[in-house]
Amino acid sequence: MKDWGKYQFTVNGFKMEVSYHKRTVQEIFLPLLRRMTHLQKERGERLLVFMAAPPAAGKTTLCQFLEYLSREIPELTEIQAAGLDGFHYHSDYINSHDAVVQGKTVPMKAVKGCPETYDTAKLGEKLCRIKKETILWPVYDRNIHDVVEDAIKLEKEIILLEGNWLLLDEEPWTVFRKKWADDTIFILAEEKMLKERLIQRKEKGGLSREEAEKWYENSDSSNVRRVLKSSVKGNLILEVEEDNDYRPMEDSSACNQEWNRV
Repeated sequence: MKDWGKYQFTVNGFKMEVSYHKRTVQEIFLPLLRRMTHLQKERGERLLVFMAAPPAAGKTTLCQFLEYLSREIPELTEIQAAGLDGFHYHSDYINSHDAVVQGKTVPMKAVKGCPETYDTAKLGEKLCRIKKETILWPVYDRNIHDVVEDAIKLEKEIILLEGNWLLLDEEPWTVFRKKWADDTIFILAEEKMLKERLIQRKEKGGLSREEAEKWYENSDSSNVRRVLKSSVKGNLILEVEEDNDYRPMEDSSACNQEWNRV
């Protein structure tokens, strides 16, 4: 394991350990951070980067790692990671309301996690201010299964915002991306791998294997497929593998080469 580095973070209220290959850090992550630093200094204002990925692709942990890495390299502008999940409606609202999902009215609690269970008006208000102000940002805590308002203060010059739906080719997500995203990253993953990760996540939350598999089929599977099929491409496209290593996709190879030159 000498070619891998191990790191520990608290993600959504849970302690997580993750390993990244040193080659991936040197050839993908550091050039990405140098690119962000270059763009921020060039523009002379706060930079907002959208990172989108399907559920269980490791995007939240990756963003935490990139934040950590940006603090360790003196010439990099420090980034601050933030998540989209703090914009879920609160649980009491979700438990008492329906949502129209792709033309079908269903209880929100049965499809929690899909775009229709996010308070996009609240998100839009925050995005209107994020470039110019130090603002408070909500988080989703998986220990209590609910949103905690004003949990973190966004104050760094580069904000890396991660979420499933940030590159969704639907309104109002298209407006959010076109109006406020200075750069975009998309992470691909095999659905089979994501399925097992999501089932294991539900088991850790207390469900039986049978209950976790049923939840996947009724809810998570639709979200995974919707992200993969209905998102626009990011300026950088990565694919995550089962061992959490990453590789750039050919579609963004020219962009990747440019980032390495910065």
